[in-house]
Parts: sequence; structure tokens; C-alpha cells
Amino acid sequence: MGLVRGKTDKQDAERIARYGMDKTDQLVPAQPIAQGLQRLQMLHSTRERFVRDRASMKTAANETQEAYGLKDTDPLIVSQRKIIKSFDQQIENLEAQIADIVKADKSMDQNYRLVQSIKGVGKVLALATIVKTQNFTRFTDARKFACFCGTAPFENTSGTSIKGRTRVSHLADKGMKTLLDLAAKSAIRCDPELKQYYSRRTAAGKPKMSTINVVRNKLLYRIFAVVKRQTPFELLLIAA
Repeated sequence: MGLVRGKTDKQDAERIARYGMDKTDQLVPAQPIAQGLQRLQMLHSTRERFVRDRASMKTAANETQEAYGLKDTDPLIVSQRKIIKSFDQQIENLEAQIADIVKADKSMDQNYRLVQSIKGVGKVLALATIVKTQNFTRFTDARKFACFCGTAPFENTSGTSIKGRTRVSHLADKGMKTLLDLAAKSAIRCDPELKQYYSRRTAAGKPKMSTINVVRNKLLYRIFAVVKRQTPFELLLIAA
């Protein structure tokens, strides 16, 4: 926009319109989200918030009990346990609604099951992936989704003076990145191929976190592959 002075709604509208005209050849019109998917997004975000609040309440209750040596029958602890139990019930209710919406959509239900055929990928990550990709219509390429999740590495060099390490960007969906991190660590334990890969790479002196990030991306590519093929993931590892 160049040097900008002042800010009003009218000026903002003009700048946005001018940007749109300049980028006409690159911009892609957004498609309306299906009603079922919209509802799923709302339920998913609400569930995430309840899970965070429940974890916070549990931590507060445990710390209070340990700090003051309170018994389980103490009214302060009892009241907090009741709130935690209420969160449990509401989360179960939300999960039941989520399951109904997924089952009602044939394509969504199919993709949900296919993604879970990959070792390390559970219900939570499968659902989050469907929500974030809008059932694999918003993102159709694993690399682009890896950028969105913050797991895609980018080069950091300039001429001969700057030769930085290849790094991931901090501009990312941190929630998805956390879920992929947990999935990668689970896959390293459960998947013989990824377990061998992790052991071989770390034994060669490669950083553990860098190796885990590679596993994150491998899982993403597997996810998009099974959805594209519409067939479950099959491990074809031949033991040495």
C-alpha cells in the first residue's frame, strides 16, 4: 500500500478493493461451506474449549488440595469436582452430536474412517483434520496443509552472508501442530516403519525434534494419500 496515513472504514474498503483488483488473476472465490460442516466446526471448537477448561479446572482442584491438604469431602473440592463432572457430561454430549453429523455425511464418514487406518492417527486428529480442511476441499495438497499446520520446513538463506538452518514457520495453527506432534510420537511407538526411521535418523546424529517433525509430515502425506485413493492405509514394511 506504500506509505499510509490515517485510517477509516471507507479508506480500508478502498484499499481492500484495490488489492482485490490487483490480484484478480490470483484470487480464488471462496465456496460456501455445507451446513453440516458448519455445524461440525461449531461443535468441534466448543468441544476444544470445554476440554481446555476442564483441564484447567482439574489442575486448579489438584493444586488446591495438595497445597492446603484438603480432603476429598471438603466442600471446596466437592464443588470443583462437580464442575469437572459437568464438563465430562457436556463433552460426551458434544461428541455424540459430532458422531451423528459425521455418520450422516457419507463422504465425511468415509474419510474419517480412512484417516484412522493410519497408525498414530486417532479420532481427535482425524476429526480436526476434516474440520480444518473442510473435508479435504479447502486443502487438497499435503504440502499446503503442512504449511498451515506449521510443520513444513523453509530454507533461510540469502546470498553468501546468511546461511541459516532450515526451519518451520511460527505462523501456524498451533492446535493442529500439537495434535500432529502427539500423533507422531504415538506412531514412532506403534508403527514399525516409522520406529525404524526414527531410530536410524537419530542414531546418525540428527536432532530428535527435527526427526519428529519429519514424522509429522509423513503422517500428513499418508492422510492425504488415503483420502485421494479412498483406500485404507496398508503398511508394507518387510522386516530386515
